[in-house]
Amino acid sequence: MKYISTRGEIEPIGFCDAVMMGLARDGGLLLPSAIPQISETLLDTWQRLTYQQLATEILDLFNDDIPKHILEDMVERSYASFDHPHVTPMTEKGGLYILELFHGPTLAFKDVALQLLGNLFEYQLAQKGGFMNILGATSGDTGSAAIYGVRGKKGINIFILHPHGRTSPIQALQMTTVLDPNVFNVAVKGTFDDAQSIVKSLFSDLPFKDAYHLGAINSINWARVLAQVVYYVYSYLKLRKLGHKHVDYSVPTGNFGDIFAGYVARKMLPQGCIHTLILATNANDLLTRFVLHGDYSKGTVQATSSPSMDIQIASNFERYLYYLRDEDGSRVKADMEQFTATGTLDLSGLTERVAGDFRSTSVSEEQTVETIRSFYEQEKYLLDPHTAVGVKAAWDCRDADRPVVCLATAHPAKFGQAVLQAIGKEPELPVALKGLAEKESRCSVMEADEASIRSYIEANAIQ
Repeated sequence: MKYISTRGEIEPIGFCDAVMMGLARDGGLLLPSAIPQISETLLDTWQRLTYQQLATEILDLFNDDIPKHILEDMVERSYASFDHPHVTPMTEKGGLYILELFHGPTLAFKDVALQLLGNLFEYQLAQKGGFMNILGATSGDTGSAAIYGVRGKKGINIFILHPHGRTSPIQALQMTTVLDPNVFNVAVKGTFDDAQSIVKSLFSDLPFKDAYHLGAINSINWARVLAQVVYYVYSYLKLRKLGHKHVDYSVPTGNFGDIFAGYVARKMLPQGCIHTLILATNANDLLTRFVLHGDYSKGTVQATSSPSMDIQIASNFERYLYYLRDEDGSRVKADMEQFTATGTLDLSGLTERVAGDFRSTSVSEEQTVETIRSFYEQEKYLLDPHTAVGVKAAWDCRDADRPVVCLATAHPAKFGQAVLQAIGKEPELPVALKGLAEKESRCSVMEADEASIRSYIEANAIQ
């Protein structure tokens, strides 16, 4: 399997090189040159596998240079820290299937990919020697999951930018209370989009990227997306065993990475297995406007109780655009240059085609709170605000003929204020979150200024 750029201006590279490159050197995003096709016969074989075994099989389809036995060991180690034997268990509540993705060390779905990515980085450095400086931006959960994935690892420093005061308090503490000497937290005075823009600009500066061996942990890194493909297939196999051949998925969406993993799974599986992907947004409805009207235009970020979705530039959208443009890198490059220059793309001519892949709706703050409340009262099951957005969208967009799987992306205890508002009491803190506020914290608060961030990295990076 070789990897190419969405903008078509790099030579094909192998899996390990794709993981280490992160953002393609032409400014695009990396994708496999072809999506493997899974037969019904292979699905029957996979039906008996554990999560870890299935992950190894799927990852190996996209891998051309890590021996399978090493990949298998890497997967086992990556998920050893999860507190459930099925890694991503599923439960039926309120006529929906809730896929719990928050059983990792930081209680968010990002752990599924970032525990693995940390081990992939470590393997590469052990094979080739050298060092790397990981650089990423987070709207909430990516930062802590990435930090926990590489804290203390030899030859790696990690720099995480988060929007100052715009994550939940617990999300911020999960990052800033990690005091390992290879961890550097920066609170940017601005939005997530400001932080992400700085990160992408620094990665696009190839001399800087090369000099400091920058590595990407945001979902611009293909390995992040690939690891998330696994839980779509795993949950589909569970429902297939119950006799459901066609399944829909509802995904709370900000950066388009998680739902793009569903799109990849949909392309891999036999036609119709994953029938429809329901794209759920909060008040930051950039992607809903795109699905419904072909209007991909940047607006003003609104702060909500689901901060990981408070985004107006979806980093992974370019990967989907590549397929919409019939895998024509030059057209994708022109589109993205126009979006960078103007903040808008008119894709209204493609809405019928998009409707074949996605349904979408935007969920208000009031609806989010009401969904948490009603689901708790009726099902005695507590949703975090991001998952509540997905559940509300599932109710609004579902087809009665098919089951819907709702991705539960974070533990509700990470968003105590939203839960308090909804049900009148804060959730009980799991052991992993108790006492965070009393721990020593370390963080640099900085302006959303690329030059300042660059200087900070230069002063603290491994060289």
